[in-house]
Amino acid sequence: MVVHHIQDRVLRLKNIGKHFHHQGSSLEVLKDINLTVLPGEFVSILGSSGCGKSTLLRLLVGLDVDYSGEISLGGAAVTGPSLTRGIVFQEHRLLPWLTVADNVGIALKNSSASVAEKKDLVQQHIALVGLQGFENAWPHQLSGGMSQRVAIARALVNRPDVLLLDEPFGALDAMTRGYLQQELQHIWRKENITMILVTHDVEEAVFLADRIVVMEPNPGRIKRVISVPSPHPRDRNSAQFNSIKRQALAEISGEDTSKVPAPTFVDFGRLGEVRLSW
Repeated sequence: MVVHHIQDRVLRLKNIGKHFHHQGSSLEVLKDINLTVLPGEFVSILGSSGCGKSTLLRLLVGLDVDYSGEISLGGAAVTGPSLTRGIVFQEHRLLPWLTVADNVGIALKNSSASVAEKKDLVQQHIALVGLQGFENAWPHQLSGGMSQRVAIARALVNRPDVLLLDEPFGALDAMTRGYLQQELQHIWRKENITMILVTHDVEEAVFLADRIVVMEPNPGRIKRVISVPSPHPRDRNSAQFNSIKRQALAEISGEDTSKVPAPTFVDFGRLGEVRLSW
């Protein structure tokens, strides 16, 4: 039996830089990006539009290899798309002429698994995202949230080491988004997979991530990495949750974070009432 050490699946970004070239001019969109993501970690890349977070995700998935620096997974250089890295976009990109099962199964086209094994994998991952009974449904029969769950199943069916998510819930209503955030957290904990989420939603980042990588623009670079020590599942109304949320908002807005007060607690006796003051 081969034993895989934890280092085998570490994702490393070293001195990443990226320029866009157009009509003889050059625009620097990423500069000096250095980050190490451990196996099983959930990292959110947070920032305003134009800070380069989606560009960075394209580099991680291997869709763009024209950059400086080094990206490696398990010590192997990222030189293009690979089954070791799954991707979910903001648009579900389901093929309208295929059923749910076939949309998930298409990701196994180049797999060496047998027909029976592929069918079993498809069923497992449809169940994982809670869509049992919809195997033969067509994309036009699904809600936006259900379509994104199919996209997540498709991205996971090859058992990648890393799942990359590019604002996957950005086009959904608030209630559906909150529900799918909880579902994504459940999948992450069950599958023990590394997840990297690009988002501009601060609350989403705090709710899901072990660490929040805050980026700033012109050129895109890492401003700060914020650890989120709260255990899962997280209470969005807790003092700690909102304290971290305020920190992240302050970083994005450029506010002096030394002026962001930490929460204090006042205990009002036997009734156990705790009031929060800032």
